[in-house]
Amino acid sequence: MSMNLTVRRCGDHLGGSVVLVLAAVGCALVLVPSGCSRSSGTSAGSSTYTLMQMNLCLSGLAGCYGKVAYPAVVEEAVARIREAGPDAVTFNEACRSDIARIARRTGYHLRFSRVIYRGERLRCVRPGGRGLFGNAVLTEAAIVSTDSQDFQAQAGIERRRWVCVTTRVDVDVCTAHLNTRTTIEVAGNDAQCVELAALLARRAAARTVIFGGDVNRHNSCAPAGLWIRTDRAAAQAAGLQHVYGSGALRSPSAEVVPATHTDHDVLLVRAHITAPE
Repeated sequence: MSMNLTVRRCGDHLGGSVVLVLAAVGCALVLVPSGCSRSSGTSAGSSTYTLMQMNLCLSGLAGCYGKVAYPAVVEEAVARIREAGPDAVTFNEACRSDIARIARRTGYHLRFSRVIYRGERLRCVRPGGRGLFGNAVLTEAAIVSTDSQDFQAQAGIERRRWVCVTTRVDVDVCTAHLNTRTTIEVAGNDAQCVELAALLARRAAARTVIFGGDVNRHNSCAPAGLWIRTDRAAAQAAGLQHVYGSGALRSPSAEVVPATHTDHDVLLVRAHITAPE
């Protein structure tokens, strides 16, 4: 099941759509200089739901870590979230303490899910003290439940994992980081793609679903009925990060935001959502 780490704070969002939802949802009072942020996907009628997908290369072990220039990658992630004001953010190759820091500074609710590496929980290094390595979801709306499990199919030294949250606005937000397409991992990637499609189909049968993740492939893992947007226009690792959404999220558009301190650019997807009357 999921790690029980939760961060809640009202923060400042410098951009994105805003609507009046404070009376319906409310925000916890905290000592920050700005007011509570407002979700763009919770008002009556049609509004915009925005998801931001990031792979931050934070473990300290991967070859891409030199580009991270820690803590510059964390500062860059905070800046991108503040600029766009997304309803949700999905993270891969993240570290628990770093993501908690990003959540505190941006005012989002957080769920983190660790992954197993070489048979053990991996602690991030260079520097240490940043917690376990894994995936994370940040949401502006409160999180009411969380599910997280390893994929049944595995290849290579890292056990790949998915995590999904259900939010107070009845939107499920999911992420996963699949095996690569190298010779020893390609079978794992293919099988995990099939598992991911089945997972998203089950959840989409019950409520609105949006997925963001680094699937390490160009072909989609979305089940029938979900739309697909990718970072194929990215300058780095183009086409490997995907966002999928169910039918209540309409007319999706994708934007690639350049990232300086990681080996993947940022994928930002906006879609129109109609709230129930």
